[in-house]
Amino acid sequence: MTSLRDTASDVLHKLAGPSASLRPDQWTAIDALVSDRRRVLCVQKTGWGKSAVYFIATALLRARGSGPTVIVSPLLALMRNQVSAAERAGIHARTINSANLDEWDDIQASVAAGSVDVLLISPERLNNPDFRDNVLPKLASSVGLLVVDEAHCVSDWGHDFRPDYRRLRSLLAGLSPDTPVLATTATANSRVTADVAEQLGDALVLRGALDRESLRLGVLRLPSPAHRLGWLADHLGDLPGSGIIYTLTVAAALDTASFLRGRGIAVAAYSGQTDDAERRAAEDDLLNNRIKALVATSALGMGFDKPDLGFVIHLGAPASPIAYYQQVGRAGRAVASADVLLLPGPEDEAIWRYFASLAFPPADQVFSVLSALSDTPLSTPALEARVELKRSRLELMLKVLDVDGAVRRVRGGWVATGVPWEHDSTRYARIDAARVAEQDSMRSYARGSVGCRMEYLRRCLDDPGAAACGRCDGCVSPWYPVDVSSAALDVASAHLGRTGVEIAARKMWPTGLGAVGVPLSGRIPPGQQAAPGRAVGRLSDLGWGDRLRRAVNADAPVSDEVFAGVVSALAEWARGANAWPSRPSGVVFIASRSRPSLVSSLASRIGSVGRLPVLGSVEVMAPLASSVNSAQRVRGLYDSIALPAFGSFEGPVLLVDDYVDSGWTMAMCARALRQAGAPMVLPFALALSG
Repeated sequence: MTSLRDTASDVLHKLAGPSASLRPDQWTAIDALVSDRRRVLCVQKTGWGKSAVYFIATALLRARGSGPTVIVSPLLALMRNQVSAAERAGIHARTINSANLDEWDDIQASVAAGSVDVLLISPERLNNPDFRDNVLPKLASSVGLLVVDEAHCVSDWGHDFRPDYRRLRSLLAGLSPDTPVLATTATANSRVTADVAEQLGDALVLRGALDRESLRLGVLRLPSPAHRLGWLADHLGDLPGSGIIYTLTVAAALDTASFLRGRGIAVAAYSGQTDDAERRAAEDDLLNNRIKALVATSALGMGFDKPDLGFVIHLGAPASPIAYYQQVGRAGRAVASADVLLLPGPEDEAIWRYFASLAFPPADQVFSVLSALSDTPLSTPALEARVELKRSRLELMLKVLDVDGAVRRVRGGWVATGVPWEHDSTRYARIDAARVAEQDSMRSYARGSVGCRMEYLRRCLDDPGAAACGRCDGCVSPWYPVDVSSAALDVASAHLGRTGVEIAARKMWPTGLGAVGVPLSGRIPPGQQAAPGRAVGRLSDLGWGDRLRRAVNADAPVSDEVFAGVVSALAEWARGANAWPSRPSGVVFIASRSRPSLVSSLASRIGSVGRLPVLGSVEVMAPLASSVNSAQRVRGLYDSIALPAFGSFEGPVLLVDDYVDSGWTMAMCARALRQAGAPMVLPFALALSG
């Protein structure tokens, strides 16, 4: 045992330096994995050294002739960091993910030849048909250690449940009984811990205290988005080192990064929509302190490893204190003090409601999907045309049904297995209730009614040792400045007051329309397309979002404040770099069932200010649910659009609506107008939904 521990210490020194020493629970986990070949669940705070456990165990097991370690990791950033860390300890690691498809054959050959010590895979790989059927069985029979990183994702009680993680049950079942398994997470309350331990089976649970001694937490409530951006402009440079500014939406990340760069502050935007090469460059710039901050969505989350990260700021509160604890845990891992500050906004709860709307669908929608499938594969786009679900919710549902055995992903799409399936409505209702409770907890944290902030977060994670930290603004006076200079506020207000975002023109019909009786496919003929359009802003914008949400959530004549934005957006469209090809000759509006006063007043005032005739309205005869996918939306709109007798058109038509979601209502109404003789259709709306 002494020899084994000495060897473990030697590997640790290669990973973390000669002064590093094993923590008691680290050694307990390593010994259980290597000597006893047990299954172990480590619930330990960020920075505790969970990765050291599996790299050291890998080195020890490989020295004993065991097969390679397989690590299931959720993010590419984590995989890249882990490969570099493994190399420091003389451990050869490779990764299979969506960004290196051309390397898969070579990697699999290296694994089979025994030259790879660690293989990192994403959970999504577990349901890739080729990987699942051809690679996974060989791995299960030869793996020396299975590691499940960010294991809270296994539990649908966890704040970041991912259906693909549940497929680990099949992988676990295929392992030989003496194959050690390690699951790790920093964010699991008692219920999630019990759920994951049960799925592992006879697991040794090592749970440590979750205090982060280097972090001092605070909340700064400011009256407007302009004040929040102005505060960043004034004070970001005073924060220690480099860090992360988290936002709740992609639009907010882009907007904030644009503003700060305009103030001469080196930042980069980072989201799920960022190109992979740009992500790598942004990560590298932060790791090497070439920028002050990444302005990021939750896409920069689990596994991003910069030990000397000096601060984490949130522009907007996450919906869960557990998710918040995880994100702030990126900071202060190898520095004595790091600053964590939440700047909540009134728009946060609207964003929470949007993401909550993406939850698992009700029973009738699930069974409509099951009834549409057979033993002949259907691709997701083809299935989408047959059911009333948007792509994101359909994909989530199919993953859950696949894990439950009711459907199976195969080459060419999805098939039904014939296995009976029940919709556990009671369980889903309990999960929804847990989410609501988490939101209530986050409201309390943001309001500042919780006392010590670190203690509160630890209690949310059921940490039995939770106690006052003595550092946060609930324990001592606020450590952060609260002022915003008038100069910064003016510049931020001007930045957020800008109007005009493009409404992209639809150019291709959705897949699978022929199967539902709509004879449209391929490219939309140029003579039936709308031109690119404009909206005042997005519902998720920091600047215009709140005003636009208030406008579209009520049926009232358009307000002077919002109409001022309309005039500004139209003026910019007329003279800007991407100006409309030709000035409209008249206004047509899409008659609204839910907001008739808003849309008709908008069209009337545009006509009056622009000295354009209001030619009439387009009627959509069939009511449409906003939650349907593109194929179902086009199906509902086809042959359901009624036009008045316009006569001849003297020029382009400005087509006005309140807001644009999928864009298909605009596209289909524009098609009808083009077929009626309009030489060009210019879409205009108050808001884009995204």
